[in-house]
Parts: sequence; structure tokens; C-alpha cells
Amino acid sequence: MSTGLPGWLRALYPFTPKRFDTGRGVMSYLDEGPGDEAVVMVHGNPTWSFYYRNLVLGLRGKVRCIVPDHLGCGLSDKPQDFIYTLGEHIKNLRGLLDSLKLSKIQLIVHDWGGPIGLGATLARPEQLGRVVILNTAAFADTVVPWRIRLCRAPVIGEWLVRGLNGFAVPATWMAVTRPLTPEVKRGFLYPYDNWANRIATHRFVVDIPSGKGSPSDRVLAEVESKLELLRGKPVRILWGGQDFCFKRHYYNRWREVLPGAQADYLEGAGHYVIEDAGQECLQEIKTFLQLA
Repeated sequence: MSTGLPGWLRALYPFTPKRFDTGRGVMSYLDEGPGDEAVVMVHGNPTWSFYYRNLVLGLRGKVRCIVPDHLGCGLSDKPQDFIYTLGEHIKNLRGLLDSLKLSKIQLIVHDWGGPIGLGATLARPEQLGRVVILNTAAFADTVVPWRIRLCRAPVIGEWLVRGLNGFAVPATWMAVTRPLTPEVKRGFLYPYDNWANRIATHRFVVDIPSGKGSPSDRVLAEVESKLELLRGKPVRILWGGQDFCFKRHYYNRWREVLPGAQADYLEGAGHYVIEDAGQECLQEIKTFLQLA
């Protein structure tokens, strides 16, 4: 997708993305601020780096911010023949991080960004500093809402997600407790405007680990096996309590996995926690990253 963004979007997303060739498609990513230490923000599905726009604006004067769009998402290429699996997304992110030659990474993850971001950074745990967890999971679980199960059903699921945009559009109201402005809603949906451009939105849903021994089940198990490495690092959990997908069950699992993490359960916020509680999250993240 062209990075010649329309004016209405540039007003919300005033950045000039850079490009990284994965060898299987080109990833778009934000790189704001100098230095060889960076905050890396990893998005999920069906969002893109747009989700982190206000965090970048709030942090870039204090620290370098790296925010990739996964292949198939945002302003990145959307190849129709790419294997959109967890392991491949981890490889792409690790390749980008290696190319940037960062000395230290502070990590922020949301949704699919959890297993992807942690999978990529725990491969080099000595490079990983502080970690912020926002409504995500990086461990096996069987709790999947019926709406998501429907979107991964054979034939009808692809028709709903790619034909009717029946995943990204409902997320613009189901994932928040405070209605998005028309412009922000339009921004979330901007990259996903036709059947071909919604390929990753659908493939992410299909790739949700099911516990049946798929390649992504095995990759997720490997990521989960490394979560104990986080017990020696500062971790901050900021959780939207009105999440229709990652309910309190997942928050409680993180509290068990990382009992030493500083955690807040934000009762009034939804899955898009930094949309519903943006200023609070920004201030908490600044303090946690020692940037306040």
C-alpha cells in the first residue's frame, strides 16, 4: 500500500514510515527519535501501527520509538502467497530488529503483538529491558469467544472477514467503551479496504492456536516456555477490564505467570485499552519507562 497518506489520516498519524524488506514482502514501520535504545510497540489484529499513534507522539521526544506493521497489515505489503503464521511474523519482526542494531529494547505489546513481540525479543533476552503488557496472551488457552470462532469457520469465516470486513469493522465498536470518532474509526480501517488487503486479518483469526498440534501451537509453546525469563525483568500490565476477548481470565493468568509484575486492571476500558484510557496509559508508561 502506498505511503502517500491522505490529509485526514496524516492529521492523526503525522509520521513518515520507513520500509524493511523481509525477502517475502516489505514491512512498513515507524522510527521516531534518535539513539540505539528504543521502545518497540507491537500491534495485533485487526489494528496496525495507527493503534500506537498517541503513545509515539507522547514518547518520541524522550526515547526512540519503533512501531512495525506486520506483513499484511497497515501500510506493509499484503502478499497473497505469504504464509501468515505466528512463526513467520516472529521471523519478520526479529529480522527488522536485527537490522536496526539496537542495544536495548523496551517492549510494548497488545493482542497478537504479545506472542509475536515476546517471541522475537525473548530470542535475545539480554537485549530486552522493560516490558509493558496490554490485553494480550502469550500462552496456550482454549477460551475463544464465539464471534471469533465464527470468523475462523471454513468458507463462511473468510467471506465474513474478507468480503464484509466483518472483523475489523465490528472491532471499532466492540473493542472500546468510548465511541471512536469517525476519523479515528476510519484510520483503523484505512489499510483494510478490499478483499486482498484483508488477507492478514483473516489469516490471523485462522492461525489462533487451537491446541491440536499445528505449527503455531508449537511456536506458542516455545514462547510460553520462555516467559519465565520475564521474571527477572521489570514488567507493567495495563489491562482493559471490558475486553470482550481477553477477559479477566487472561489477566489472572498473567498474574500467575508474572507474580512480580506491577499490574492495573482498568475497569472502564475495553480491548483497545489505549484508546479508552489513553492519557492514563501514557502517563503510566512514561513513569514505568523512567521517562516522566
